[in-house]
Amino acid sequence: MNFNLLNLKVFGDSRGKLISLESNKNLPFEIKRVYYIFDTVPDQERGKHAHRNLEQLIVVMDGACELVLDDGKKRETVWLNRPDVGLYIGKNIWREMRNFSYGCKLMVLSSDFYNEEEYIRDYNEFLKYINH
Repeated sequence: MNFNLLNLKVFGDSRGKLISLESNKNLPFEIKRVYYIFDTVPDQERGKHAHRNLEQLIVVMDGACELVLDDGKKRETVWLNRPDVGLYIGKNIWREMRNFSYGCKLMVLSSDFYNEEEYIRDYNEFLKYINH
């Protein structure tokens, strides 16, 4: 399946910690868009879509959440709960985000700009698309 947990290199001293994310260095793509999700609540789900060509890195900045990843053949669950571990998701992976801790904050880095045509928002359409 086209996803991977990336251990992000932490730099730190008595003043605090820092993680640098750089296009095509410690990320396998060029960063064209960054957005974040916040004020989450446990009983709400997000995601429920796939991207045709987009790659993403998702980092939990604070709190925790569960991601269900699906390539049309297999489903896997990943928990994100540390800011030094990022979830790389390649193209053609269905993702569902759920079980957020109250106030969980996610940062998402994307390989391209927002384009609604890039999304597959219906699971059955996703299955048809990847099996054509």
